[in-house]
Amino acid sequence: MMKKFLAGLGIVVMAATGVGARVGGGDITYEVQGAGKAIFSHDSHVSKGLKCTDCHDALYVTKEKHKHVSMAEMQKGKSCGACHNGKKAFDVKAGCNNCHKQ
Repeated sequence: MMKKFLAGLGIVVMAATGVGARVGGGDITYEVQGAGKAIFSHDSHVSKGLKCTDCHDALYVTKEKHKHVSMAEMQKGKSCGACHNGKKAFDVKAGCNNCHKQ
């Protein structure tokens, strides 16, 4: 009985303090020929108020299942361009250095 109480108390304390909670999903690096690596930061997006379901499963499932999308397709609203259109977030046409790191 005491073990169950302590285990339950531990869970409550962890939940209340955020310990053990994972925010975002870390950084994902995409290798892009001729443009430098593109780095996607889950933490940056989550800290701005986006929920996981804003992108998953609609735009993306996982990095492994995500299909290659060209910059031209992004400029037409595919992939990152669904939000990065200059209205909702910075435009993929003008914000190259926000994602592509040399």
